Amino acid sequence: MRRRVFDVVARVGSLAVVAVAGALLAGTGAYAATRWAIVGSRAVTIQSVTVYKLVIKAVVSPVATNVLYPGGSGDVAVTISNPNPYPVTITAVSLPTNTTYASGYTTRSFSAKETGCSLSTSDVAWSYSTAATGSSHMLTKPLTVAASGQSNDPLTVTFVNDAYMGALTPTECEDVYFSMPAMTGVIGTRGPASVSRSPATDGWTT
Repeated sequence: MRRRVFDVVARVGSLAVVAVAGALLAGTGAYAATRWAIVGSRAVTIQSVTVYKLVIKAVVSPVATNVLYPGGSGDVAVTISNPNPYPVTITAVSLPTNTTYASGYTTRSFSAKETGCSLSTSDVAWSYSTAATGSSHMLTKPLTVAASGQSNDPLTVTFVNDAYMGALTPTECEDVYFSMPAMTGVIGTRGPASVSRSPATDGWTT
């Protein structure tokens, strides 16, 4: 029986964006480029202050090295842009439900959807997401995005093993790129802090 292996390009993935990014696993069968794009422009609640327009989106590099396959996890590579005139430190992310799936595309530009690998069938979601929308997940370490126009804005980050492919993913999801569902928000603080350097590695483990 052929083993199905999926390439996650996580720029927000490759078993190798967001394919949320990953390295290719050795094995038989076709490698799938799973590219997930995370693009968010929602207002973000930071303590008692509202910080607007933090944008999280897929990037082409660095290429993730963890392979995504049924029952496995992959990396997600993203950039985080901060248009505010002060640094923003992110301590946690809020995720959609564990049944809010990524959609598969046949092209890196997400111009053509893959029939049979849709929002309802892909079984690809954020790791540790729950049945409740907006579940909060602490980052392993805080990420500080520089003020707008400063060095390291945008910040490039790889979220390690934070995309998950369920065992029920259909074969139509082989060799495709995935557009990850938008996060529901991020949590953190604003003000002076040591700015994170690109490329950074982080994630959540629960």
